[in-house]
Amino acid sequence: MTASTAASTAASTTAASTAGRLWSRLGGVAFGGDYNPEQWPAETRAEDLRLMGAAGVNLVTIGVFAWARVEPARDAYDFSFFDRVMDDLHAHGITADLATMTASPPPWLAHEHPEILPVTAEGTVLGPGGRQHFCPSSPVYRERAAALVERLAAHYRGHPALGLWHVGNEYGCHIPACYCDVSAADFRRWLRERYAGDIDALNDAWSTDFWSQRYATFDHIRPPRVAPTYPNPAQQLDYLRFGNEALRGCFETEAAILRRVTPEVPITTNFLLGLKAVDVFDWAPRLDVVAVDSYPDPHDERPHLYPGLTYDTMRGSRGGEPWILMEQAPSAVNWRSRNAVKEPGRMRLWSWQAVAHGADAVLYFQWRQSRGGAEKFHSGMVPHAGTDSRVHREITELGRELAALPDLAGTRVRNQVALLLDWNSWWALELDSHPSDAVRQKDRLLDHYGPLFDLGAGVDVVPPSADLSGYSLVVVPNLYLLREEDAERITSYVRGGGALVVSFFSGIVDEHDRVHLGGYPAPLREVLGVRAEEFCPAAEHETFPVRGHGALDGVAGVADLWREDLRLTGAEAELVFDAPGWSGRPAATRHAYGSGVARYLPTRVDEATMRALLGRALAEAGVRPVVEGLPAGVQASLRTGAGRSFLILLNHTDGKQDVTLDGDWTPALEPADGPVRAVTLPPWGVTVLRATTP
Repeated sequence: MTASTAASTAASTTAASTAGRLWSRLGGVAFGGDYNPEQWPAETRAEDLRLMGAAGVNLVTIGVFAWARVEPARDAYDFSFFDRVMDDLHAHGITADLATMTASPPPWLAHEHPEILPVTAEGTVLGPGGRQHFCPSSPVYRERAAALVERLAAHYRGHPALGLWHVGNEYGCHIPACYCDVSAADFRRWLRERYAGDIDALNDAWSTDFWSQRYATFDHIRPPRVAPTYPNPAQQLDYLRFGNEALRGCFETEAAILRRVTPEVPITTNFLLGLKAVDVFDWAPRLDVVAVDSYPDPHDERPHLYPGLTYDTMRGSRGGEPWILMEQAPSAVNWRSRNAVKEPGRMRLWSWQAVAHGADAVLYFQWRQSRGGAEKFHSGMVPHAGTDSRVHREITELGRELAALPDLAGTRVRNQVALLLDWNSWWALELDSHPSDAVRQKDRLLDHYGPLFDLGAGVDVVPPSADLSGYSLVVVPNLYLLREEDAERITSYVRGGGALVVSFFSGIVDEHDRVHLGGYPAPLREVLGVRAEEFCPAAEHETFPVRGHGALDGVAGVADLWREDLRLTGAEAELVFDAPGWSGRPAATRHAYGSGVARYLPTRVDEATMRALLGRALAEAGVRPVVEGLPAGVQASLRTGAGRSFLILLNHTDGKQDVTLDGDWTPALEPADGPVRAVTLPPWGVTVLRATTP
């Protein structure tokens, strides 16, 4: 074990111990949401506390956007309002997730120090009046934020309501990176550290002999602002890395103060569903508990898939530990062009989906729907219509359900399949001047995740640097950037008996966006037993027929988006193209390597064909679904631990579904005479079952 690995392991152990205090305090699955009492008069706040008790709320986030309230002028701190709020929460048995209040600087700070305002790549200065109007590299912003957090932590240290610190809010949501001169100077500092002060090393990494970009000194380097044509791709990639670390630096500045002043209180921040700017795998070890905000669109055809992928990423980022669904909408949001409501049952279904993926807290934005401001049409747990409303009745009923299963908390989800995601590869994959701009990370992840979901295979989303030895199958969707050491880790996994599935445009470049030479995918050619000389991206709407070969004989489908003219160097074809000029060329391959098996897909096949291919890979790897023979659209998840087992069944369809069970299961949410052998799920329905024997 290296020193860095040992330090990371020690930090994770400490974080788990600190987070354990929160979970022990809550005593079950947490339920609540963002509470913004500063928006309401005293009589409404009193009603809120009564209603929270009736709804089963035991955890609320407060103060996220309260900087201007507690510091209305420089150094003029006034915590009296939140003192009353914290005291009232404690009196009603509700734990506070207290924010550091730094997500939105107050107007006076932008007025006194306009240099904190962020600048776009086009040179536009973004003003106050919204939120997140700060440059992450601004020393003034960081100093003022640190001063506030120092006072906040000292003031509330030991308060009985304080159970969790909430640092910032949705880092990178609106400002993934700033391009001002302050950021430019910070970028140069970052580059000097990254390349150990060696400008020749940077020139080599950035391939600057192309287009006469060679630098004589770090002082000449600027951010990749808008240029006459494509900016240097390696420079863009490093700026994405720098942007992630600049945001993380803001978080770490505040977290260090909190850990010094209140070491017993766990720390979190809320990641955002699908946000590319923030590398979850880089940040997660620095948190005590992971949290995410999730806002699936009810208008989507399969709106449960990307949240599931996200939840599996949150769980995978900290080795399966419980995590927090920090925000979701009780019904509609306000920020899409068309804001669909969650029809009856959807809110409950999607909340239980988070629990099925390992969440031990289900929270919302927000408790009471705002009367004014930009989010006044974002739904709330108490909507504009008040408590006599469908939304509030559904919220209250869900709170009762979660409270009825306190021993569900602390159980874990354990899977046999890993899906690899790397933020550096995501950043590099979506740069410009590529063979096709249609190869987008989110979509390609779903190309694999959707069929695995349909096949009943639970998934852990982990980085390529993770320990893969405990997985029966590893799936690699379009891992464009691949470091040599990660390629060797993947190869060793297969050599030792693992099963691997890799899709096209993987293993193409190194960490500096320089192509691995010798034929694609160079660092994985040996394990895959294939070699490609060039890419053949499809025209828009172009499709290619494919048919099964060997074990997949009889399968027929179509492919699109991408093709590679593949040469077999040990592998055998499982699918072949069936089109003029391409007839018989491999469209999917299988290679026995060492004690394992590796598959490669040089194209994108339709969902049914992908299910057939992944089904074959799962069967060979010995991976079985939690429940055999599930109807289409029904999900089964198993949570186990400390002699307890819970089976959660989710019906993601608008029709009634019947599920036959193996083993002895008793309904956990409703009375039952004894074990059941089958259940009927209503449209959008949920059933939670408890194992009758450990």
